[in-house]
Amino acid sequence: MNNKFNWQETLNLTYDRFPEAERRPVIGITANYADGEQRLSEHYYKSVLKAGGVPVVIPPFSDTDSIINILECIDGLILSGGGDYNPLYCGESPSTRLHSINSERDLPELLVTRLAYNRQIPILGICRGIQTIAMALDGHVEQDISQRQGLIKHSQDADRGEPTHTVDIAASSLLRDIYGKDRLYVNSFHHQAVDDAGSKFHVTAQSPDGIVEAIESSEYKPVIGVQWHPECLEEGLPLFSWLVKEAKLFADAKVLHHSILTLDTHCDTPMLFPQGIRFDRREPKALVDLQKMTEGRLDATIMVAYLPQTPSDEYRGVTSPMDYADMIFDKIETIVASRNDYLCIARTPKELFANKRNGRKSIMLGIENALALNGDPSNVKHFAQRGVVYITLCHNGDNDICDSAKGCNTHNGVSRLGEKVIAEMNRHGIMVDLSHAGEKSFYDALEISSTPIVCSHSSSRALCDHPRNLTDDQMRQLARKGGVAQITLYPGFLRTTGEATLIDALEHLDHAISIMGIEHVGLGSDFDGDGGVKGIADASEIINFTRHLLARRYNATDIQRIMGGNFMRVMTEIQTKKNEE
Repeated sequence: MNNKFNWQETLNLTYDRFPEAERRPVIGITANYADGEQRLSEHYYKSVLKAGGVPVVIPPFSDTDSIINILECIDGLILSGGGDYNPLYCGESPSTRLHSINSERDLPELLVTRLAYNRQIPILGICRGIQTIAMALDGHVEQDISQRQGLIKHSQDADRGEPTHTVDIAASSLLRDIYGKDRLYVNSFHHQAVDDAGSKFHVTAQSPDGIVEAIESSEYKPVIGVQWHPECLEEGLPLFSWLVKEAKLFADAKVLHHSILTLDTHCDTPMLFPQGIRFDRREPKALVDLQKMTEGRLDATIMVAYLPQTPSDEYRGVTSPMDYADMIFDKIETIVASRNDYLCIARTPKELFANKRNGRKSIMLGIENALALNGDPSNVKHFAQRGVVYITLCHNGDNDICDSAKGCNTHNGVSRLGEKVIAEMNRHGIMVDLSHAGEKSFYDALEISSTPIVCSHSSSRALCDHPRNLTDDQMRQLARKGGVAQITLYPGFLRTTGEATLIDALEHLDHAISIMGIEHVGLGSDFDGDGGVKGIADASEIINFTRHLLARRYNATDIQRIMGGNFMRVMTEIQTKKNEE
């Protein structure tokens, strides 16, 4: 009898069963380090395999370019257990009770965690891993808990597969959803512990003596840290299954973003350019920059020249509102020219798609407040030639074009000058944007315009009673004329009380779809114009919005419509009509 393993037969069986290998989410696991070797307990990768993922090991090195390349290839991340953190990383000197630190791991894992979090990668932190999350993301770790009075013993000598104490799980937490119970029996092998979860996380499990045993994201991201070792417990698999499920959702979102074009239809970042804010690097003060667009896999954004409602002779030290708008567009063009390997200005949907094929992000130009026309409809042609794709007729106050939602009913709707401006916008293929317009102005413009109109950043008044939002009837009439309403992330337009979140934005979107249909909605963030909520706080979190759409069972076609397809359809129709004339 031949007992020799027949690897060729196994290979043939694999081919027979899987002509094309099923795509499973790839889970990166950070490795431990000792005696010049990277090490990893078999329990980690076997748990990932059992949960349906594909495990890969991430070595402990701190080369950021290499880390970024690794993160591009994984769909989920496990931060594994191990030795203590050097307290210098949280600004403290070492306690006399501190155990041995593992300097080879500290910086690499802090970098991996921060970069993965910025990219919305699902994360599970285990033992040292929960401490890694806190250290990397503005929380705090206590160096040694063993001297606290009344503590249970958290560093046990028992076998790792043996539960040694209990933890109580908070209601309304992911952990409660995962396990379906409010108490777990866990193992414990540590003496450092998280004592401050930080602003990005909240505590979801504690031991009977009050030690933090689990934290999870407060920002609607798939991130959980636990102090115990689930990979060694019989009841540990549900956590790995959760991570693999979230990683699959994230992988699907990445594939979708690769195949569609994503467009945010309103951002105010150019307001920051006169302050010296740059776009070609990560800017802490800006919600949209090239780095954040890359992390969020956002292909394009419409940057507006925003003009406050002030007299033209006091307009920010320039001659006129028109000159100010041109100054903003000049700055955008200078920024794009300096990074034309990564960035282009687009004037049409066709150019948007060409830029994406060539690996470049796109900026489109818009105007927020038709004061930029200096009261002269013939100036529409000037901005059309500059590539402006839409003009928001007014802002927070009546102007010479129309009445604002926050105005004084100066014209009882659209003025005579406004009629001429809309006609010129139709003629030159510029979209008429009625965000900020009063109701009478809205209905007037619907009748005046020979092309569909848009609301580049407006939400639903039925869910949040604010005059800037659209009533259900406005939505119906907008859809009837072929237009689109882009749900905005301005907190005050999503809810009247309490903190607005991504969930509120999704509810506004769902409501708009129920009134208008899926062909007439989209997303206009209002980033850097005070837009941004927990879960989609800046451009890096756009893909988190997509992940939640997938979780709500939106299909790829519908997500493509929401993430820019509908808006581009209207833009194409308006620009095509101009060319035909």
